[in-house]
Amino acid sequence: MLQIDPQQRPRLIEIIRNLRERITEARANGWLGEVEGLQVSLNAAMAKLTSLNRTSADGRPQLVDLGMPLFTDPPAHHSGSTT
Repeated sequence: MLQIDPQQRPRLIEIIRNLRERITEARANGWLGEVEGLQVSLNAAMAKLTSLNRTSADGRPQLVDLGMPLFTDPPAHHSGSTT
């Protein structure tokens, strides 16, 4: 989960614009692998922008699930004996 500084909104919009232009160029050139990678980046950038648009009442940005796996510690193993 990432939080974005609301002051970086204009930069994020520029990144989204650039990604869309690059996707258009990649499609025009038949670079399908590049299109797929850029689309993943575009989806993440759009999710971040959406999180900025959903700022909570206290002014803090909401956390956004970017679809990345959550890594947690494995559960503790207990011995089978209860004696």
